[in-house]
Amino acid sequence: MKSTHYLLLPLILFAAAMAQANEPAKVAAAPKADPTKGQAIASTVCVACHNADGNSTIAANPKLAGQSAEYLYKQLKSFKSVDGKPAERPNGIMMGMASTLSDDDMHNVSAWFASQTAKPGQAKNKETLEWGKKLYRGGDMAKGLAACAACHGPTGSGIPAQYPRLAGQHTEYLEAQLKAFRNGQRPNAAMKLVALKMTDEEISAVADYIAGLH
Repeated sequence: MKSTHYLLLPLILFAAAMAQANEPAKVAAAPKADPTKGQAIASTVCVACHNADGNSTIAANPKLAGQSAEYLYKQLKSFKSVDGKPAERPNGIMMGMASTLSDDDMHNVSAWFASQTAKPGQAKNKETLEWGKKLYRGGDMAKGLAACAACHGPTGSGIPAQYPRLAGQHTEYLEAQLKAFRNGQRPNAAMKLVALKMTDEEISAVADYIAGLH
């Protein structure tokens, strides 16, 4: 039992540091969202890539169903240019989509997707399943790689507004995002520190394991 505590302590400290680094600034309370209005947006603007209920069937596009509304809103905001400044998260397609949405629209469509039930995914590579599980749950202390579970939870449910839900997400999308964090294409200091310590093989293994979480 004592040795288990020693293993968990670095993960707890890492999670605390991540939470502090990513603590959102205090802002005025968001207006009450209307999921019904959000459904109309999802069925027209978002449907081609994410499906109307957020359960994307295209591996390159993330599943949005069941994701926290706060996180979805934050991501939509990051795709928009503000006061002529470049978008925080550059993506040609999403920048075009987000530019058509008002602040209320973004709250509404985020609430709609958050209210939907995410369809489960499936791990495909049995040979790397245990390896992916080990990395997700325990990281690799030898090289200072923190466990994914420290921030995203043992079942991949995430922490609303701070860390996204990962469970059941497309393997291909997860792999692409981890590599984008690693090479700086997707700016996020905390995730870059994690991804820089991962090989392509480790990224593939952990992404496949996450796809099967539920």
